[in-house]
Amino acid sequence: MRKIASLLSLFTLLLTLCACGGDISNVNITIPSDSSLYSTDEIKDAIDAAMDYFKKEFDGCTLTEISYAGDETSADFAEWAQRIDGDEVIVLVSSFNVDASGGDGSLNPNSTYTKWMWIMARQEGDKWQHVDHGY
Repeated sequence: MRKIASLLSLFTLLLTLCACGGDISNVNITIPSDSSLYSTDEIKDAIDAAMDYFKKEFDGCTLTEISYAGDETSADFAEWAQRIDGDEVIVLVSSFNVDASGGDGSLNPNSTYTKWMWIMARQEGDKWQHVDHGY
């Protein structure tokens, strides 16, 4: 009997852990090839870092699209790199859906957010880090 109870507890724990986080399984990713600031690989790396953050922190949300906001927008946020002692900033823009739970409670339940910005920064050559997000 104890073995069955242990297995049920383990199954419940695994099910709970699998249900956590944002859904990034069907996101439409757009990476332009005309940036004078960043290569396609650098933009992809920033998008991957933002999606990792979304997956960990946006429970009950589904990321539907994400793209590079453009060189001009990223240049407008250059001073944000100082938050992590970095020297480069890239801005991404996304859309996502929120389920009935409202994510972590700070988002409107059963809603769609568009033009949601992701501000990522790094020291040149390092990995992108999440600095901030929102409108």
